[in-house]
Amino acid sequence: MKEYELDNITLMGGWFIPKKVCDDLKKFMDKQPLVDGMMYSTRGSQEVVKDLKESKEIAVDFFNENEPFHTYKVHLGNVLQKYIKKYSHIESNTPFALREKYNLQKYPVGGGFKIWHFENDFSSNLNWHRGLVFMTYLNDVEDGGTEFLYQNLTIPAKKGLTLIWPAFFTHTHKGQVSKTKEKYIATGWFNHINLI
Repeated sequence: MKEYELDNITLMGGWFIPKKVCDDLKKFMDKQPLVDGMMYSTRGSQEVVKDLKESKEIAVDFFNENEPFHTYKVHLGNVLQKYIKKYSHIESNTPFALREKYNLQKYPVGGGFKIWHFENDFSSNLNWHRGLVFMTYLNDVEDGGTEFLYQNLTIPAKKGLTLIWPAFFTHTHKGQVSKTKEKYIATGWFNHINLI
């Protein structure tokens, strides 16, 4: 598994999974009815706010062992093991596992997750148990990567590149809005398994 070189100081890791796995997930998405990605308003309700996030998506149950999900989870598990090996002290903490639905997302040209955000703010039962984030780019998008604020880093959207990073404010990020292509990703969270 080829590594995408990231300095250890970033606390991020990236490895390439097979492009066929990405193609199979993308084909699945293209055959499904997708729903608008939601944002939580300050009033606690879900609503579509395209100035903040513009996407079409589908949630996948982590128990789903049908193809192409089983093969994707095998490769995702291998990437997690590489991340643990890279940052070996993480093993002394609680173990991590996929324990909630993850998302397949399609961003139109001009769409994306447009605001700075992070995945675990301890503010709700939705995300307090998230320890690590994963994201796989399912297609190449030359102008559609992901920006990380405090790392002063933009990761390019390269098909198969699977990133893992801590879910906390230290890794505040946003999507790079492409003006040329649709972007497909798979994304979700590894949870602290003894906290669920």
